[in-house]
Amino acid sequence: MPMAPAGPSPTASPRMPGPSEAGEPDKLQKVLARAGVGSRRVCEEMIEDGRVRVDGVVAHIGQRVDPAGVAIEIDGVPVAADPALVHYLLNKPAGVVTTADDPQGRPTVIDLVPAEPRVFPVGRLDLDTEGLLVVTNDGALAHRLTHPSFGIEKEYLAEVEGTPSRGVLRTLREGVELDDGRTAPASASVVGDGQLRLTIHEGRNRQVRRMCEAVGHPVRRLVRTRIGPIADRSLAPGTWRPLTPDEVRALYQGSGESRGDQ
Repeated sequence: MPMAPAGPSPTASPRMPGPSEAGEPDKLQKVLARAGVGSRRVCEEMIEDGRVRVDGVVAHIGQRVDPAGVAIEIDGVPVAADPALVHYLLNKPAGVVTTADDPQGRPTVIDLVPAEPRVFPVGRLDLDTEGLLVVTNDGALAHRLTHPSFGIEKEYLAEVEGTPSRGVLRTLREGVELDDGRTAPASASVVGDGQLRLTIHEGRNRQVRRMCEAVGHPVRRLVRTRIGPIADRSLAPGTWRPLTPDEVRALYQGSGESRGDQ
């Protein structure tokens, strides 16, 4: 199965807030610009156009806010403006546990990212599953990425036993009967000999493995290749990088519409 090419680990430390950034009321356009929304002038235009809300109320030019204490939205999409928030994209290798601490002493995903500030993994990849994982201290984003009502897409590349037939693909696309109920429709395609690309928007335990097992094609290897709009083929296994402000906003936006089939 093709994997991300090996390369140097992008381990640049996240930018920490300066004295004027943490807990200090500041002009809203400056807060937005610092969050990567755009230049101060662009942010001023957004405020003037009524596109920005603070705690649900339309913002105004000259407004001062404490980014750590308010909820800011642009066009209804939350902005991660608090400078204390960090967002990492990790390429989890097999054999690493998706938890902050493991009683059995196995390596965890938290061991692979900076120790400070304290962060947590968003969702779960089982011990043998590899691939992309968001690690953050942003509880609002974590909720949107994991709650069933939002149903953000997750794409996987699975190496399976045998080559699934058209009938099997149809079953995967229409829903598979599992012991905890029928799965929601998924995207499924054969991309190579014994290789299957599956896109789901549920978050059941070991769901992809159980779906493939149920249709007679057990998984030999499983890699998550995309979370919503975020993919990175160049991120080597075991390494991480900060998500850009644009990527964070894309995750918020991509998880912004609730699904009725959950």
